[in-house]
Amino acid sequence: VFGHYMTINYRESYGMHASSGILFNHESPRRGPEFVTRKISQAVARIHLGTQKDIVLGNLDAKRDWGFAGDYVEAMWLMLQQDHPDDYVVCTGETHPVREFCELAFGHVNLDWEKYVVVDERFMRPAEVDLLVGDHSKASAQLGWKPRTSFAELVKIMVEADLDLLQGKLRPIP
Repeated sequence: VFGHYMTINYRESYGMHASSGILFNHESPRRGPEFVTRKISQAVARIHLGTQKDIVLGNLDAKRDWGFAGDYVEAMWLMLQQDHPDDYVVCTGETHPVREFCELAFGHVNLDWEKYVVVDERFMRPAEVDLLVGDHSKASAQLGWKPRTSFAELVKIMVEADLDLLQGKLRPIP
């Protein structure tokens, strides 16, 4: 929030060409393992390859607006191409529960997610936001941007990258 308001302040006070992108969850194989999407994709790859037996998660019903980071980078680039700076929400406008991420990720390697996902109350957030969804209509109208990568494609990209990483086809990201 501080960065957003500082961007507006510098734009208005100093006439800088400074746009602010309010980016909803942008996911990719580069996402850290502490985030649930990457935790799931890594676990699916390990379970598929026989090096892990299950994955422990919290609230499977939490819904998020998850998009592909590469699509969001395109939106940021388009912001910088505008004659006049502005603020934009970058998101997919869709929500998907953690449960669906699990279904798709395990399904990609032909496994039944319910056999491997363990729900543990210790992973429940005390102040969970059950639904996070954005509206990218301004970015679409003014930038001509829209997300290109579907949720299912995003999940596949992440699982495939972790399979490749574990099989030595990719180097770890430093």
